[in-house]
Amino acid sequence: MSPIPTGRLFSTDDGTDLVLTRTFRAPAADVWASVTEPERTARWFGPWEGDAEPGRTVKVQLLFEEQQPWYDLRIDACEPPRRLAVSSLDEHGAWHLELLLSESDGVTELRFVQHLDTLDGVGDIGPGWEYYLDLLVASRDGSPAPGFDAYYPSMRAYYAGLTPSGD
Repeated sequence: MSPIPTGRLFSTDDGTDLVLTRTFRAPAADVWASVTEPERTARWFGPWEGDAEPGRTVKVQLLFEEQQPWYDLRIDACEPPRRLAVSSLDEHGAWHLELLLSESDGVTELRFVQHLDTLDGVGDIGPGWEYYLDLLVASRDGSPAPGFDAYYPSMRAYYAGLTPSGD
């Protein structure tokens, strides 16, 4: 079975937000640990090292990228267990990301937001985040890790065809 794309675009005062969500039957503090503790992020995103304080920069190594590059990731905000905002700059431009967690009755929703300056490349960006978020799900529930081929290029047309809505 092929994964189904979940991302949506929302207009903002500063551009457009690409938003994807995942839901976990777990407390927010446990999901927070999965997205912030190095030994847990290493299972689905990649290891990181450094002083992860707001205003500081850590080094991150993406597990599932060509040649597994290390890159700098700035911690813009860290409000456990509800909000993590990070940013980086690479050859593709600036990346501004937020992870927002909300919990109700032992169920936590993770809202992943990428703040976009332009919609250029969203057809390539969206499938990648779907893949990484599903790797997070697999790392938490013990299911087999998905293969990237199930996400790209099959989800490219969906993301390239998205238009922002107001929210």
